[in-house]
Parts: sequence; structure tokens; C-alpha cells
Amino acid sequence: MHAWAAGFVLALAGLSAVPPSRADTVVQGILQLQWADPPRATPGRAQAAPQLDVWLETAPGQRVALDAAQARRAAGDLYALANRHVAVSYQASAAKTQRLLSLSPVIDAIVPTGRVAARATVASAEGRVMAAAPVLGSTRWVTLMCKFADIATEQKPRDFFQAQYGTAPGQLGHYWSEVSYGQVDLSGSSAHGWYTLPQPREAYLAVVNGKQKAQLSQLFVDCAAAADADVDFRGVQGVNLMFNGELDGNAWGGGACATLDGAYTCTRVTWSPPWSFANLAPLAHEMGHGYGLPHSNNSDGDGDTYDNPWDLMSDAWRNATSDATFGTLPKHVNMYQRERLGWLPAARKRVIDADNTGTHEIELDAGSLRGSSNTQLVVLAMPAQPDPYKTVIYTLEARRRTGTYEAKLAGDAVIVHTLEDYGIAYSIDTDTPVADVSNNEGSMLKVGERWNTPDERHWVEVVAATAEGFRVRVGPRPRMMSSPAPVLVKPATPTASSQAAGGTGTPSAPALATRSTTPKSRCSALPRLLRHPALCALLEP
Repeated sequence: MHAWAAGFVLALAGLSAVPPSRADTVVQGILQLQWADPPRATPGRAQAAPQLDVWLETAPGQRVALDAAQARRAAGDLYALANRHVAVSYQASAAKTQRLLSLSPVIDAIVPTGRVAARATVASAEGRVMAAAPVLGSTRWVTLMCKFADIATEQKPRDFFQAQYGTAPGQLGHYWSEVSYGQVDLSGSSAHGWYTLPQPREAYLAVVNGKQKAQLSQLFVDCAAAADADVDFRGVQGVNLMFNGELDGNAWGGGACATLDGAYTCTRVTWSPPWSFANLAPLAHEMGHGYGLPHSNNSDGDGDTYDNPWDLMSDAWRNATSDATFGTLPKHVNMYQRERLGWLPAARKRVIDADNTGTHEIELDAGSLRGSSNTQLVVLAMPAQPDPYKTVIYTLEARRRTGTYEAKLAGDAVIVHTLEDYGIAYSIDTDTPVADVSNNEGSMLKVGERWNTPDERHWVEVVAATAEGFRVRVGPRPRMMSSPAPVLVKPATPTASSQAAGGTGTPSAPALATRSTTPKSRCSALPRLLRHPALCALLEP
């Protein structure tokens, strides 16, 4: 958590050392991501689209809006930079033209600054660059229950919200401990309220592009101010805001800034209307955004990100268990996201190199198994790309219908994901056409089935079920073949072929990219496209 004293001023003096002829326009601040998530679509109606707002908090109460698509490209791993000090570089040559045309300037790069820079990029064994974003230990959350000035209803008592943090099965303390393999707990989390906001509901809504939009920062500021006399915010890692009325049709999760205990603080925040806080699943989804997790998706190529029921960070509602008190319960997140948060021990990850020539048999335990002594994540590496953040990988994980949170999954199977689009996990579906919702047979790799990557660089066969998961066999492209295997082609997302065990094929392979050597400086640790003079000047001692 980052705290600023009330009189904090951002240090920009370092920019004066950069020659004006070479300097891009650089702005520093704390990066804030805010995700909007609609309620579950009613039968016969299309699911509303998600939203992602990206802000740079440059000083207390001063924010700069960033284009989300540009920010993703410029940062590489945008989600790992949430709530961190960053420098945003704009294209100097384009900035003047953009201003003349009254357009937003083009973002060139976003990099962490200060002490974070030394570990900002971590080249993993599979060649994909992943920013360091561990979430470990005690993550104390505070719930603030706030009423709009014109709405008197109190849907739930304080005891209900306090019990959400409990450690019994079906409560958030138990869930986050289970999904993190004991790496995270919610010790000391507490609920407070109800408090009355100073304004009616309408005062917290603005019209943006013809639609109502909740003013999240003001809601946080006013709710925190109402509770400040009662709540000890020291050491808080996140704030769950509960409101007694609808916001703008969404629940929100991510981060925001407000004065807490006299210090201007930027931290994880969620905003929940009644339909959200009545169910643990959407609340856990928003907390996942607070922890830095993006949405997951499936591979159908449409604009709906809520169609992968294997993952809390995609479809939190379908194939979920429920509780009489806490409503729909959260399922687990995918294994890659557990790894990025530091929850997966290195010994439980197995990487198959892009140039693999051998056949490997692997005991793949279910992701829900705590204390496994076998592999729980298999990574199929692919050729490295010039932009390392765009290097595609495939992952294998086992899922089983068991326990408090996973008992209603679509089946027991090996689930395949592709990681692309700057860190988004897409579940693979081998049906033709692909299903709109990935709880179909095509989304599950079962005993006796074989799957190939699109270029058939790797093949995967599920050999047998085990007591805790599956035995899988992974091998390389065969040297000889009798006939080509079909490849499932999808319009928007690269996909792969699936066939009964034994089928093979050999399409031409893409060229292998050379891996970079160990970086010798902070600037050289960045991908080439991010090595801009102004940013390097900030990062180098």
C-alpha cells in the first residue's frame, strides 16, 4: 500500500537532466485500474460488456485518464503495476499534433519507478516476461457500509459483513487461504457501518458518453471520511465499500485514493451494490481485481469476457456452488494467475521448452489440492517474440469437482489455456464451432484424448486419471507423419487441434527467436520497445 503525507509533492526534478531534444513527455504518479462488472445476464438478454478505466494519480486529488488499450500495449503487464508508482511516457513527436487536434496524446511506455524498477520485469523460463506482483501474507481488508443520503434501507447488518471474512468453508477468509495454498490470509479484517453519505445517490452519478457512471473516487472519499473516526486504517491492504443502492449497473474493483487516518493513501478498493455483496462470488471477483488480476476469457472470439466458467475472473456465476447465507460462492482462479501472485511453489510448475525433443509423462494434480507433491501447472513454451510480452504460451491444469468451491464444475478434466494479449488467459475450446460458454466437452481434455498446439510443436495426451488428478504425456512434433492433422481455426484467437490419442501432424514451424542475455542494468532489463531515454534516465541510479 502506498501512503502520501498531506503535503506530498511528486519529485520530477530528474527530468531536467534529460536533453530537451530527446525527452518525451513524461508524467509520474500512482497507477489506478478500475474494473466494472455487470450482474449476471437475465435469460434472453445479452451480457453487458465489462469496462476498464485506467488513471494516473499525479498528486492528491489530481488524476490523469489514460486510454486503456494504449496503456496495455505501453506497459506490457499493466495489471502488475496497479497501485504502484510509475512513469508514463507520451510520444513527443505526436504530442503537439495531438494537442492541436484536441486528441489524447499517444502513450509510448509505462514503467515502474523507484525501488520497484529493479524487479519490474522477470523473464520466466518459458520466455514470457511477467512483472513481479506477489500478494503474500496477511492482507487485511476493511468493509465500510455506506448509505446514500436519500436511501434509508440497510439490506444487511454489520454482523453479516463481518462474517464474510470468516475462516469457515464458504467464507472469504477460507476461500482466499485455499486458493492461495495458505499464502494469503485476511487476519484482522473487519466491517463497519452503516454510515450516511453527505449526498444523495444522483450526486454520485455523472453522464459519460451518454451513460450514467458512478463517481468512484468521490464515493471512496466520502465513505472513508464518514468512517474515519471509528476505523483504524493502519496496515489496511484493501477496502470493500458496500452501498445500499445501485451504482451505475455495475460492481467495481481495483484501486483508488483517499485520506485514511490523516494520510493520503492509494490502496485496493471494491465498490459493491446490494446484488453484489449478497453473493461472495462477485465480491471475490472484485477483490481479485484489487489483488491485480485481470479478466480471463474463453477462445470464442466474441466481446464477452464472462463466458469461461472455469475461472472466477471470467464467469463467476455459472457452475458455481452456493450457500444459504452468502449466496453464490467463488470458484478458483486459473493456475497461471496463482503463479503470478506468488502462490504456486516453483516445484509444482513444469516447463516444456519450445524446442523440446523428448516425451514427458507428468503427474498433474488438481489445482484445488493444497500441499501437492506433484506438478500443478504445465507450461508449453512457444517461440519467443521480439516483444516478449506478446510471447504466447499454453498451460495445462487439472480441475476436479470437489470441495466447497469446485464441486459444480462442468467436469473432471485437464483444462488448456493460452496466454496472450498482454497476460490474458483464454481457455481453449476444440469444438467446431466453438461454444459461447466454455462448460462444454470441447473445453475439457479427458482420458484418451489428445490435443496439439496450432503449429503442432507440442502434443498433449491424457493417459489416465489418478487419485488427485491426471497422468498426462507431452511430446514434440514427430519427425515423420502419414497425414496432416486438422487444426481448429478461430477468427480472433489462435487455437489448436484436438483429436483422439495417436493422431499427429507436421505443419511448418515458425522461426525460433533468440532469447536475450541476462540484463546488466535496469534500463536494459526492459523490453526494447520500452527503452526510451527519458524513462532510462529515471530508472538508472
